[in-house]
Amino acid sequence: MPLTLATARTSWRRAATTLALAAAAMLAAPATRAADTYTQTRYPVVLVHGMLGFDAIGPVNYFYGVPSALRAGGATVYTPSVSALNTSELRGEQLLAQLRQLKAAYGHTRFNLIGHSHGGPTVRYVAAVAPELVASVTTVGAPHAGSKVADGIEAGAGATGTTSLIASIVNAQGVLISWLSGEPQLPQQSLGSLASLNTRSAAAFNARFPQGAPTSDCGQGPAQVNGVRYYSVSGTGVVTQPLDPSDAFLALTSTFFGREANDGLVSRCSSHWGTVLRDDYPWNHLDEVNQAFGLRGLFTPDPVAFYRSQANRLKQLGL
Repeated sequence: MPLTLATARTSWRRAATTLALAAAAMLAAPATRAADTYTQTRYPVVLVHGMLGFDAIGPVNYFYGVPSALRAGGATVYTPSVSALNTSELRGEQLLAQLRQLKAAYGHTRFNLIGHSHGGPTVRYVAAVAPELVASVTTVGAPHAGSKVADGIEAGAGATGTTSLIASIVNAQGVLISWLSGEPQLPQQSLGSLASLNTRSAAAFNARFPQGAPTSDCGQGPAQVNGVRYYSVSGTGVVTQPLDPSDAFLALTSTFFGREANDGLVSRCSSHWGTVLRDDYPWNHLDEVNQAFGLRGLFTPDPVAFYRSQANRLKQLGL
C-alpha cells in the first residue's frame, strides 16, 4: 500500500509538471504567432521621394508612417535623399551611388525600389542603367508620360516672362527642404525638374529608357524586363480631406487636366507602367504617400496598408 501511494504521488507530480509545461507553451505561442514577417522581403525596400521631397525632416518621413510599418513586418528599409529639384537622370545617378554604397557596406546584392511622383522616373533610370542591382520597381503616382501641370507652368511662365523669377523662388524652396532634411549639399535646379516632367521631355526619356512601358494607350507594360519586375499604382482623388491644406493646392492644379481623371498632379493614364496594380484609388497625389500627416478621406483605404501589401507581394515572389 505505501508503495502504491508513493507511485501515485510520483505520477501526480509528473502529470502536474507536464501540465505546467504545456500551459507555459500555450502562453508563449501567441507571442510567437504574433511575430510579423508579412513584409520581410529578400531584398531591401528603398523608398524614393518625389519633387520637393525629402527622406525625413526630424521625425516626419516623406512616406509618412511607411518605413516603420514595413520594418515592423520584417523588411529592411532605406529612405535615401536625392535632389528635391533636378532632372530624372541626375536624381537617378544620386540614387545609384547610394545603392552602391549600401551594397558595399552591407552586402546587399539587389534592391526593391519604390518611387513616388518624380521618384518614379528616378528609380526607372537606375533599373535601366544598372538592372543587376534592382529586383523590382514600383512607381506610385508617377508622371511617366509627363504632367499637364508642368506643361501649363512652362507655357504660362514663358508667356509672361517670369520663368527666371519662378525658378528662383522654387529653387529656394528646394534648398530649404534639403537643409531641413540634413542634405544641404544636394544641387537644386527647378528648371531641370520642369524639363523632366513636361510631356515632351517625358516622351524622350521613355524612348531612352522604355523598360516596362505600356504596350497600348493607357494600358499595361511587360511585367518583367532584364530580370526586373515593374509595377505601378495611382489615385484619382483630388479634394479628399477638407482639413488637409494641401488639397486646395491640388484642386487648383487639377484644373490643367480638364475632365481627365487625375490625382491633382498626375493623370491616371500617365501613371501606368509595367503591371498596373490599381489606378483609381480614392487618393490625391499626397495621400499616395500618406501625407499630410496621414490625413485622407473618410473610409478610404489606408496607403500604409498598400505599401505593406506590395512588400508582401514581392516577398511571395522571392524578392
